[in-house]
This record gives sequence, C-alpha cells and structure tokens, in this order.
Amino acid sequence: MAKPPEFPIPELGEFLPKQIVTPDSMAHSQPFVAKPEHQESIGFPGDLIDDWQQVAIDKLGELVDNSRGLQVYLDSCVKCGACTDKCHYFLGTGDPKNMPVARQDLLRKVYRRYYTLAGKYFPKLVGAEDLTLEVLDDWYKYYHQCSQCRRCSVYCPYGIDTAEVSMAAREIMDTVGRGQKYCNEIIGKVHKIGNNLGLPEPALADTLEGLEEDVLEDDGVDVKFPLDVKGADILLVTPSADFFAEPHIDGLIGYAKVFHQAGLSWTISSHASEAANFGLFIGSYDNMQKVAMRIREAALELGVKRIVFGECGHAWRVGYSFLNTLAGPFDFLDSNYPVPQHIVEVTHDLIQQGRLKLDPSANDDKRVTFHDSCNVARASRMGDKPGGQFTLPRDVLRAACNHFYDMPSDTIGEATFCCGGGGGLLTDDLVELRVKGALPRMQALKEVSEQHQITHMAAICAICKSQFSKVLPYYGFEMDQIVSVHQLVGDALVWQPQV
Repeated sequence: MAKPPEFPIPELGEFLPKQIVTPDSMAHSQPFVAKPEHQESIGFPGDLIDDWQQVAIDKLGELVDNSRGLQVYLDSCVKCGACTDKCHYFLGTGDPKNMPVARQDLLRKVYRRYYTLAGKYFPKLVGAEDLTLEVLDDWYKYYHQCSQCRRCSVYCPYGIDTAEVSMAAREIMDTVGRGQKYCNEIIGKVHKIGNNLGLPEPALADTLEGLEEDVLEDDGVDVKFPLDVKGADILLVTPSADFFAEPHIDGLIGYAKVFHQAGLSWTISSHASEAANFGLFIGSYDNMQKVAMRIREAALELGVKRIVFGECGHAWRVGYSFLNTLAGPFDFLDSNYPVPQHIVEVTHDLIQQGRLKLDPSANDDKRVTFHDSCNVARASRMGDKPGGQFTLPRDVLRAACNHFYDMPSDTIGEATFCCGGGGGLLTDDLVELRVKGALPRMQALKEVSEQHQITHMAAICAICKSQFSKVLPYYGFEMDQIVSVHQLVGDALVWQPQV
C-alpha cells in the first residue's frame, strides 16, 4: 500500500484562523490526467490535440453563445472581494488562486482576449490574456481545486455562479483532450454497466441478497432488497457507495427498513442502479443526459409509478433541477408524486402520516449533528415549502434521535461549508487539497462537539460521507463518526414480533 503524502495539517483552534495569503501554495496539486481510453469512451479526444488552442477558444465561444448565464458571469464581476474568504479551499490553503474571483479570472482573462472588443485591441488594459499551454496548466490545476459548492455565489452581490465557470473550463479541457481520470473513468463505467463502481448485475444481486441475510440475522425482520422487479411502485436510484461501503450501506439498509415497515413496493434496477451523475462535474450536457436516460429507460422497463433518489448530494441536484429536461417527460409516472422524490421526503411524509414507528431512545448512545451537503443546500429543495431541504432532514433526525444539535448558524443551511471532496475531487491524488479544504467544516464540528459532546455527524450525501471518513482522523476525530441519516432512522424503527 502506497504511503500517504506528507503535508502540514491545519490546526483547529477556538475560532477559524484567518488564512495567510501564500501564493502558489497549491500550484503542485492536480489530479491524474485521464488515459486515452477514459477520454474516448465518453466522446472526447484521447490526448491533447495538435490544434488544441483554437479548438479551446472556439469551444469557449460556443459555451458563451449557448449560455447567457455564463456570459453574464464572465462579464459582470467587479472584483468587490465579497467572495474572497468564502471558499473552503482558500481558507484551508491560502493560495490566492483559490479565491473564487481569482479562479474565475483564469477563464475570464482568456474570454476577454478573444471575445471582447477591448480585449482584442487593448488586452493589457483590461487584463486579457492569450491562451497558452501555461494558462491551460493553471486551468487544470485550479479548476480541479473547486468543488462547485456555490458557497461563494451566496455572498456575491451579482450572483455569479463560480460552479458554472468551473464546469465550463473542465468541459473545454475535455474537448481538447485533457480530462481528469477520476471523473471520466467513472462516467465510462456508468455508460457501460450502470453504476460508478462498474458493478455487474450478478455481483449487485449477491450484495443485496447478503444484506437481506444480515438484516434478518440482526433484527429478526425479513426485509427484502428487490432487484429488477417489474410492476413495483417505486424505483430507487441510489449512489453505488450504498452497495458496499460504510457508512453508506447502513443508509441503504435504512431505506429498505422504511419501505418494509410502511408496506411500500419498491425495486432497484441493475440497468440504472446509480443515482450519481458525474457528467455534471465536467460540465458535459451530453454525458449528463446519457447517464440520466438510463433512469428513464429503467422506469419504463420496470413499469414503476415513482422515482426516489437515495442519499447523494449532486445526484439530487441533477434529479431535482435537470432530470425532466435531460430525460423527460415523465408523464407515465403517478402524477400524485413529484418527479423525482428524495428518500428524506418519503420518510418525512411517512412519519407525518404515522406510518413509521420510531423509538428515538434507540439512538441515545449518540449525540448527533447534521452536515448540510452543498448541492442539496444551494441547488435544490425538498417538500412543498421554501427551505425544506434544511428542515426536512432535521425533522427526520429529531424523530430518530433524542440528542440532536446544530453546528454554528453561519456554517449550516445556505451558508454551509463544503466537505472538501465534492465536485469530482474525491480522489486520493488530491488528498492534500481535500484535507485542507475540510478545515472550515472541521472547525464547526469541533465547536459543536465541545459544546454538546457530539459523537456523530449525519449527512445525506455519499461524497460527503466518503470524504469525512477520510479526513476526520486528520483533525483528531474518528472516521466512524460520520453516519447516514437513514442509518439512524433504521436503527430507531420498532418492529412487531414476527410470528
């Protein structure tokens, strides 16, 4: 096993420390470049093409023409600095190119050079810059130091969405043959197999059968994990981490227990077992659509009435914001339910209806806080009221736990800090960035832990759970302190004795 890289770990104090600006402190950080087979399998050149500069410039123009929003984001920044200290990567690393405004400017300078009158004729006066190989290298480094969490956008007086700029830059790089291995390899697996792991149907079936045996042995309840059942009411699409890793798998067990106790008919599809859509991370509409279409195909093939998404942050963003335009219309589903639903919405509704019997004292060995995942918090909603994405998970947690406490108010809700591993950065070649980017969330966790003796942090995002499992020990916490919301729900469910 390779020895983990050595780097200084930020220290947690009484307050989040003010970061000292350290130019180029993360200039060495970049993810592995995608191999030709990973690029070509998702429709991009295998290596950097000969005329990459002109192709990149043309692609930038195409993206700006097709997205009025992107053009506004590139044109409207006034360098006010409101976003400067809002990025967890700048707070954790001090690299000025991780200030959202500076990261945007890596693309904005090139846009000005080729697509504005002033930039064409007076480039130095307006900060315009030619697209060179050195600039492309900077794009590759620093656009992979953005988790597209959109926290900076909350504080921007113009509403500039840095995530859109980041996604555009990544799509341009893919188009000229310089893509990221982690994201592009995963997208290829979904296209070929149906999930991020490349887990074939026989292995998936074995996994689900094993879970049935485990639940029966542990709880004495014959909970089923159905696969490819035609005519089921609910199609569950969930992050593939739920099939194999802790704490994710305990969340999947929790979903199944909820469905079982409520008497709901459901199934997983081997064709579309994956909720995650990494096409979003690389800004590729074509790849987003191709992944989303598998869900439509599975819903039609199985004849379901509802589509429910499991605990995955960006999967919910894609589902909530884009699923209908990517793969719709879904007029063949039951119109009494939104398309799609989040598992938290389903569980919350069942609790409100009295269809679940919960004993929160079953979790009295835990003192719980909640991490608002970025894509849920700032790119979606739940339920029928504004802010439901914040209130519904907390309602569910309070129903399942007697001891729930929030982190500081300026670190949750719409202002939540990213876990540090989102946006396609959850790869070991970026472990230093991930650890340093987790600093603000770790500081908030430290504060609530000292005040309320927190033992566990719950989340509804697979990437967040994986990231925290990795980085918690760097900050003096235990890796198993991160749990799934539905693990707590499943543990609190009360079962009638089986005859």
